[in-house]
Amino acid sequence: MKSNLATKLGVAAVTVLLLLYVVFVAGMAVSLFAGDLVAKIMGAALIVFPILAVVFVARELLFGLQTERLLKRLADAGELPEDDLPKRPSGRVVREAADEDFPRWKAEAEAAPGDWRTWMRLGLAYSASGDRKRARAALREGIRLEKTSPGARS
Repeated sequence: MKSNLATKLGVAAVTVLLLLYVVFVAGMAVSLFAGDLVAKIMGAALIVFPILAVVFVARELLFGLQTERLLKRLADAGELPEDDLPKRPSGRVVREAADEDFPRWKAEAEAAPGDWRTWMRLGLAYSASGDRKRARAALREGIRLEKTSPGARS
C-alpha cells in the first residue's frame, strides 16, 4: 500500500510540474507572437509541444486509472493470479519462472478472447515476463473489452 501511495504522489508531483511547465511555456509562446516571422513560428511550436505533452500524459494517466480499477475488480473477485513466482532480491519476478508460467495465461486468453478478465491476466503475465509493450497492449484490450461488456462498470 505504501508503494502505491508513493507512486500516486510521484505521478501527482510530475503532473503538477507538467502543468507549471505548460503555463510557463505558453507565456513565452505568447510573447514570441509579438516578434518577427521566425519568432511567431517558434511561438507556435512552443504552444504545440506542451499541448502534445498534456495529451500524452492524460492518456497515460487514464490508462493507469482504468488498469488499476479493473485489477481491483479482479482482486475483489479473487480472480487475480497467485503471486507465487520466485522473486529476485530486488523484488522483481525471476523472468525464467514467469516465462514458464506464461503459456497458461496466453492459452486462457486464446480460449476466451472476448473476456476482459483473461486479457488483464495476460497483461500481468507479459509484464512479469518483461515484455512491457505486449503487456500494455493486452491491458488495453482488456480495458476495451470491459467497456463493451454487459454490466460494465459494476
